[in-house]
Amino acid sequence: MVESLLSFFFVLLLQFVFTGILYHREDQLVYRPESPASSRVYVPAPSIFSLPYQSIYTVSGDGTMLHMFFISQPEDRVKKVPTLLFLHGNAGNMGHRLQNVAELYHNIQCNILMLEYRGYGLSQGSPSEKGLYMDACAGIDYLSSRTDINTNEIIVFGRSLGGAVAINLATKPENSQKIWCLILENTFTSIPDMAALFFGLKFLQYLPLFLYKNKYLSILKVQSVTVPTLFISGLTDTLVPPRMMQDLYKNCKSSCKKIIPITGGTHNETWRQPGYYQNICTFLHELRENPPTRVTSGHWQIDDI
Repeated sequence: MVESLLSFFFVLLLQFVFTGILYHREDQLVYRPESPASSRVYVPAPSIFSLPYQSIYTVSGDGTMLHMFFISQPEDRVKKVPTLLFLHGNAGNMGHRLQNVAELYHNIQCNILMLEYRGYGLSQGSPSEKGLYMDACAGIDYLSSRTDINTNEIIVFGRSLGGAVAINLATKPENSQKIWCLILENTFTSIPDMAALFFGLKFLQYLPLFLYKNKYLSILKVQSVTVPTLFISGLTDTLVPPRMMQDLYKNCKSSCKKIIPITGGTHNETWRQPGYYQNICTFLHELRENPPTRVTSGHWQIDDI
C-alpha cells in the first residue's frame, strides 16, 4: 500500500516537473523566429519576384513597432480586387513565403499585406499569444484605413499558427465587420492538443489550462466564427493531422463554410498542389455570386438568389 502511494506520488511529481519545464520552454517550441539563423536580420523583399510593394511600419496596440509589406495590383485594378492579409506560420519570417505570395498575387489577382509578428523579422518585441492577436488587429486596422483599396473585400489568410491568429481575429465583432472571408490552411485545434501529439503523452491534453503559457484554443474560438470561411487541408500533413482541420470545420458556426481536402498537400507546401488556387478562386466567385448579409446580431446569413 505504502509502495503504491509512493509510486503514485512519484509519477505525479514527474508530471509536475515535466509540465513546469514545458511551461518555461513553450515559447521556444511554439515560436521559431530565428530559424533559419539569419531570419531576424534579413527579410527577402517582394522585388525578388518582381512584385511592386511598399515596406511599411505600423504600431501594434501596445506600441510595438511592426514591419509589413504591402503588395499592390496595377493602378487600374488596385481598388477593384480583394486585399489579402497574410498571416504566416511559426518559423522564419514573412519573406520566406514570397513564392507562395507571388502565386496568390497572380492567380487570385489580389493585393496582399504581409504582416510580420512581433519578434519576427524586422518587427520589434517578443512573440506571445496575446501579442500576436494584437498584431493581427493592427494589420486589419491598417487595411481598413487605406483609401486606395476595396475595404469591403478583405480576406484574412492564416496558415498553421497564422490560422489560429486568424480565427481569434474573426471572433471579435469589431474585426469581423471588416473581414470579407477567412482562408485557413493546415491549422491546429489547440496547443494542448498539439502538445499531447508532439510528446506522445495524452495526459497533456487534459492538464488545467493555466499550466499552458500559450493556448491558442481554436477549437473553442471557431464556434464564434460567423464570417465565410474556407478550410484548406493538406492530406499528407505530418505535423498537424488533417483530422484537426475537420474538427475545426465541423465546429465553425459560419453559415457559409467549405473544406477542401488537397491530396498530396504537406504542412508547408499544400499550395504547390494542382487545383490549389482554382479552389480559392471558386470559393471567392461563389461568395460574390451569393453574398452573405450581416444581420443585426453581427452574424451572417445566406441570401437566396
